[in-house]
Amino acid sequence: MKMTKALGLAWLALGMTGCSPHVVEAGTVGVRVDWGAVQGGGMPEGLYWRPWLKTRIVNLDARVQKKETRATASSRDLQVVTTIIALNYRIDPAAAATIYQSLGDLPSVDRNIIDPVMQEAVKTATARYNAEELITKRPEVKQAITDYVTKVLESSNVQVIDLNIVNFEFDNQYQAAIEAKQVAEQKALAATNDLRRIEVEAKQQEAIAQGKANAALIEARAEAERQELLRKTITPELVQWQAIQRWDGRMPLVAGEGAAFVDVAALSGAKATK
Repeated sequence: MKMTKALGLAWLALGMTGCSPHVVEAGTVGVRVDWGAVQGGGMPEGLYWRPWLKTRIVNLDARVQKKETRATASSRDLQVVTTIIALNYRIDPAAAATIYQSLGDLPSVDRNIIDPVMQEAVKTATARYNAEELITKRPEVKQAITDYVTKVLESSNVQVIDLNIVNFEFDNQYQAAIEAKQVAEQKALAATNDLRRIEVEAKQQEAIAQGKANAALIEARAEAERQELLRKTITPELVQWQAIQRWDGRMPLVAGEGAAFVDVAALSGAKATK
């Protein structure tokens, strides 16, 4: 009996003094737990020796995490809207011990803090807008959700890196109404564009016709002015002079007036024989 107790005490002493290695990996923060109690702040990356019986080191991932959530809520005009949002976040490495002590490991943080906050943020923001405004004012809705999530998670030492609205989903009836409205708006826009095109084409044709009319008028005026100039400048002497300039020096062989013709060549030959 005494021997058994002595061996037990020896093993206990060995366990309390014996150490084993532990590695805090890159991108994580170590949290030291002695006899179940969280100790101090976080432990940076590196190799540590811990009393294997007394101390436990928990690694918390401090890298950026992505969380996607579907939240269903009612808009201000009582339309049921399902919003899908994606959150990028990380824990504050300096507060790793506090986070582990109050919230637990990373899956617990996700389940107990991140998801409920995102659900509440979507419901709060969605209730401020009509269903149509959720689409037309999407950046404003995103900012409202981001502000809410950032403020609440900051109190739990969780840092928001980025938040995006992936999609809005409406019930089938309202979705059909939106699609019908979009089709009507597209048709109205197409009709407006066609009307503008027709007006432009009509103005172009009018401009072309006006251009042709102006050109014809200008040509007619130029011809009239030319004829008037000729009428003023042509005299009998000028006509005679132009005829002399075109004459080749030979008399015509046949000349006549009315139905009487005189063969000038024959007469000339007869005179020569005499």
